[in-house]
Order: sequence, then C-alpha cells, then structure tokens
Amino acid sequence: MKVQTLVPPPPIAGIVSHIVILENNSLFFEAVLPLIANGYPSITFQLTDPARILTGDKKSFPLVLYGQNTGPIQLHTAGEITVIAYFLYPWLLPSLFGYTATELTDQGIDLSLYGPARDADLKEQLLNSPSLEQRLQLMNDYILQLSRSRKIVVDERLPYAIRKIRHNKGAIQLGDLQKELFVTERTLQRLFGQGIGVTPKLYSRICQFHAALNQLSHNRFTDMIKVAFDNGFADQSHLIRAFKDFTNLSPLEYRRKAEEFPA
Repeated sequence: MKVQTLVPPPPIAGIVSHIVILENNSLFFEAVLPLIANGYPSITFQLTDPARILTGDKKSFPLVLYGQNTGPIQLHTAGEITVIAYFLYPWLLPSLFGYTATELTDQGIDLSLYGPARDADLKEQLLNSPSLEQRLQLMNDYILQLSRSRKIVVDERLPYAIRKIRHNKGAIQLGDLQKELFVTERTLQRLFGQGIGVTPKLYSRICQFHAALNQLSHNRFTDMIKVAFDNGFADQSHLIRAFKDFTNLSPLEYRRKAEEFPA
C-alpha cells in the first residue's frame, strides 16, 4: 500500500489541513481499510472494484463527507484502490456545509448529492479521470469553489482551542484553557458541540491517541511504555485502552492487521 501525505496548495490551505492518498495497484480479495479518528472531518474519494466486494450489506459511496469520527470508518476495498482524503480544519464544517458539526459526528453523507459537487458532477468526473493528478485538481477546484460560495463564520475561540489542544497532544487541562478563553465549562462544551462535533474532553482524547499512534507507527510498535508517557498517558494500560476505544483493536492486533494488508 502506497501512502502519501501532501500539503494543500496555497488557494485552499486555509480550508484543508492535509491530504492523504492511499493506493494499491491490485488487491485480489476484499479487505477493510480503516480510517482512524484523527480530529479532522474529511472529504474522501474512494475508487475500488465493487464487483469484488462480497459484503453485500456494506453500501459504499465513492465521494463522502465525513464528520468527526470517534471510531474507525471502514472502507471496503478490492481490486485497484485509490483513496483520496482531504482533511478539513474542523471549525469550518458548519460554514462550508450548513450542518451543525454534531449532526455529522460518526456520520458520512453522499457528497455527490450535495450542492456544488452535484452541480459539477464531481463524482463522475473523479471516477472517469485517467490520473491521480487530474483527480487532485478536481478536488482542489471543488473545495476552492465551495469556500468562495460560502460565508465563512468562525468563532475565533475555536481555532485557538483546537490548536492549543493539538500542540499539547491532547494532554491539556481544560480548566486552564477555559481561563485563557474567558469562558465557562458550559460555554466551551457548547462551542465544541456546535462547531467541532465532540466534547472538548473527547477531542483531547482523540488528539492524544493519534499522537501516540503516529509515534508507535514510526517505531514499529516498540517501547509502548515510553510512548505512553511521551503522550501523557498514565501508563501502558491506559494507552492500550485508548487504542481499543478508537480502533476496536489492541496495539498488537492493529499492527498485525496493518501487516496483513499488501504493500
């Protein structure tokens, strides 16, 4: 499996945090590719071979808007695989799509039926494009058009809070954050509910877990005790518990699943 992480081009850099591309030339059996919670909503395009997917009750749309996910999103894949995920700054979700963020938590909507994507027939253009470069350009153009057609209204306390939490890898005292923002606990809860889609505490846990997952991925899942302490977990057991909460697997089970997927 080829994985690329791209920096978004300057015209959409204020909307998109990063772009992830997953590619596999041919997969001769059905496999489930999980998208793990990372604190960002996403626009995801998936190209696969539906004829090889035998799990008939798992309907999949090629072009999906995902809100905050608190568990793994399962992408059923087979044949030639291309997944392009544009991860959006979370506080922009309501302005761009007209939903409160909570409405999209752990939900995905068929974006091909929505507004500019429908009008531009974006799904069909992506499916019929002959190259990755053309698909990326289509996605870039769509997001730029979407941002220009919407009035972006953001409570600036939210970007500040999100950046603070992410900078501290989720290991932050929310009481201190409330004091910095001059808000009550209830106000912070309301801001996150409407603008982010999860509570401040849960968002912090997602960021803490994802920071640990990145470190474990780089060191091939060794020295879990150090990873736990580096990322603010009380001990290794708390890290394992977080792993099970967000992936439904233990760290070692997750590593085995990843190794089973063809390179």
